[in-house]
Amino acid sequence: MKTLEFDVAVIGAGSAGLSAYRAAKAHGKSVALIEGGPYGTTCARVGCMPSKLLIAAAEAAHAVAEAPGFGVHAGDLRIDGKAVMQRVKSERDRFVGFVVKGVEHIDAAERLRGHARFIAADRLQLDDHTEVMARRMVIATGSSPQIPQELRDLGKHLIVNDDVFAWDDLPESVAVIGTGIIGLELGQALHRLGVRVAIFGRGGRLAQLSDDVINQTAIDCLGGELDLRLNTTLVSAKLAGEQVVVHTRSDDGGERTEHFQYVLAATGRTPNIATLEFAATGLQLNERGLPLFDPLTMQCGDSAIFMAGDVDNDRPLLHEATDEGRIAGDNAARFPRVVQGLRRAGLGIAFTDPQIAMVGQTRRTLKQGHFQTGEVSFTDQGRSRVMRQNRGLLRVYGERGSHRFLGAEMIGPRAEHIAHLLAWACQNQMTVDQMLDMPFYHPVIEEGVRTALRNLKENLVNHVSEIEHCTDCTPGV
Repeated sequence: MKTLEFDVAVIGAGSAGLSAYRAAKAHGKSVALIEGGPYGTTCARVGCMPSKLLIAAAEAAHAVAEAPGFGVHAGDLRIDGKAVMQRVKSERDRFVGFVVKGVEHIDAAERLRGHARFIAADRLQLDDHTEVMARRMVIATGSSPQIPQELRDLGKHLIVNDDVFAWDDLPESVAVIGTGIIGLELGQALHRLGVRVAIFGRGGRLAQLSDDVINQTAIDCLGGELDLRLNTTLVSAKLAGEQVVVHTRSDDGGERTEHFQYVLAATGRTPNIATLEFAATGLQLNERGLPLFDPLTMQCGDSAIFMAGDVDNDRPLLHEATDEGRIAGDNAARFPRVVQGLRRAGLGIAFTDPQIAMVGQTRRTLKQGHFQTGEVSFTDQGRSRVMRQNRGLLRVYGERGSHRFLGAEMIGPRAEHIAHLLAWACQNQMTVDQMLDMPFYHPVIEEGVRTALRNLKENLVNHVSEIEHCTDCTPGV
């Protein structure tokens, strides 16, 4: 057993861990970057990037299928599953390669391999070969897919999102368990690529939407294309040869038994903490066994241990993980002079079609009586109709009295772009009037934002002026 000593030890070399490492190194500290699994980050290897590659292929197939609506006829659609997956894996490997190359530039003396566990608040043991002493620690071990108990006996026919990107060809059928972002994105993509897909949700919510009106609009939009089974309980899933027999029960008592080639568990993720042995740290833990921490400093209590990324189960998004890593690494290096770091306005996007987005405060976090709502439907919005993407609804929220923009939830065309505009406005604490003073080109989908903001302003001042809308030259802009 060898012993190494560093100023800071970072456990995990994913997005948060790499960010923490760089931040601590910027202070001139010696930093150990510890990783027990493959390099490459969850996002690049099995998350954001390969999923968007699969979605891009699905969008291409969907465009061919939709072309006759424009009077364009491309002939019979043929999807080559092997070619689809070959591109997904090839481009995925390219993205992973960029990350791995960056890691390889780190001093080999600071790149440690092994699974870490605490043996004291300032000491780690890596497997059975190395003890690491460090006065400051950053925990950035990420998360793993959660597997429901009912699915654990399905062997190779049970898959998580990681497994999808190892396929050499597209399967015949998949049952998706979970209606969160991962389940919806992969479920719709596979459906558009010719896979028979059913998506099961225990409740009636899609993609963590909390606005009831937006959620119902999302159900209407996506349910018109996908086989959505909401408010449905998975009774059992059993192997029968090379198929899985899935037995479900809906809230109205109806039961169905169906056969699928694979079952995709998309029921959330679990922090990777099982082997860290927090008991040795003396940290105060919550009911889920996670250390209590300050989301503005990432500090656990008043200790020299910090959390960052998906492991803290707070905001499981790449840009948030990177920010948390930067804050944690900076504060670990400057400990005990801990400072609050920049936490950006909330921004979440599901790359379904139509896309789903949440910005700033959502309906779940808003205080009743302190806000007003404005909205716009994309059904008759000019540019949306031009592109035959006129589905969805945007709802924006503003604070009574101050008229400050608070947040939004939406499903609609190009929501990823609209969400960024609204997030910038939210972070800059702009008022609705200030947002309406910004330029809006014509014809663009963003004109729908102006309509929603005008509706919000009218509701905030409790006055409706139809004259305001007379300058709009197409419906819904």
